[in-house]
Amino acid sequence: MMVTGSDDSLVRIFNAVTNRLLTSLVGHGGAVRAVAISCGSRLIASGSEDKSIRIWQTRNTECLFILQGHLKSVECLSFSKDSSLICSGSWDRTAVLWSVKDGTKLKVLSEHEDLVQSSAFSFNTKYLATGSWDYTVIVWKISSTAILQNLNGETESVDSEAIGADKLHVLRGHSGNIHAVAFSAEGMLASGSWDRTIRLWNPRNGACLFTLVGHTAWVQSVSFSFDSLFLISASEDDTVRVWNCANGECIKQLKQTGTDSVAVCAFGPGTHEVIMVSGPAAFTLTCYNKTKSKKQHLALE
Repeated sequence: MMVTGSDDSLVRIFNAVTNRLLTSLVGHGGAVRAVAISCGSRLIASGSEDKSIRIWQTRNTECLFILQGHLKSVECLSFSKDSSLICSGSWDRTAVLWSVKDGTKLKVLSEHEDLVQSSAFSFNTKYLATGSWDYTVIVWKISSTAILQNLNGETESVDSEAIGADKLHVLRGHSGNIHAVAFSAEGMLASGSWDRTIRLWNPRNGACLFTLVGHTAWVQSVSFSFDSLFLISASEDDTVRVWNCANGECIKQLKQTGTDSVAVCAFGPGTHEVIMVSGPAAFTLTCYNKTKSKKQHLALE
């Protein structure tokens, strides 16, 4: 499944294999600036210039919640890996944590000094990263009391009085707006910037591990492979680059030959296939042998 948001206020769901349009979700009163899919594809979230977030049920396309609270356009969305939380970033310079269970606003994160354009949760839902036009990435620690397991072993969110999200590190080094952030399964954090670079960080201590240089225009998207061996990045320079996370070297460059630059790139689940979205088109490439790299273990505790 592939989901897109559009200036015509619609959220569209496509078959990622055939590119066939399956359905359109109607409800927003402005351009849709951000979309996210929960793990397992049970839920879709969309954020709009109408300042709202909508959570949709994939099975029947029902709108479960309309989340209100931002003062300006919603520019980014991310689900936690356990689908208990969602983070939204906005032109109002805040990021907001919401409960997926009931749509409750849990915490407003207001440390950034400009637009919050990217966000990502760590795989264990204990950490959150937000990237901003203030050139910084902030790593937040989500309080353990915020994530509980019920008797059936299912994850539940607790109320806003119990949630905690404390600023752990402010990561500085980029000289341009932060457009994308992503965590690896092994605990590494990547940030992509308008300064044309990607930085790999240890989010526990705030150390910059590598600065990846090679793109000649803004970095639009970053994504780790499922095994944390590789990172891919998409840029306004019409290329997607594959990087070795063990040494920061670029091992492959994929050139887009169409009229639109690649806006989003991601690895397919459990594969080394790269899915790239360029304008209205999506295509898949298998790009390398995974045995040529080693993991960096930065397990988050």
